[in-house]
Amino acid sequence: MTRKMTDAQLAYERKRAAKANKSLDEWLKAKAKAEIKATPAKPEPTKKPGLLRRLVERGHKPL
Repeated sequence: MTRKMTDAQLAYERKRAAKANKSLDEWLKAKAKAEIKATPAKPEPTKKPGLLRRLVERGHKPL
């Protein structure tokens, strides 16, 4: 992990690593890998065209 952890967070992660029979470094690497894997790639939400664009499109439509 690249971010700094407080002493309490480190102690918590050490306990979890001990439960999983891993070293703290192995545990943090596995946790980071699982975090990346679990995060689904969200598609970019499509934006509604602005007022000017809608008016121009409407102007191009035949009567």
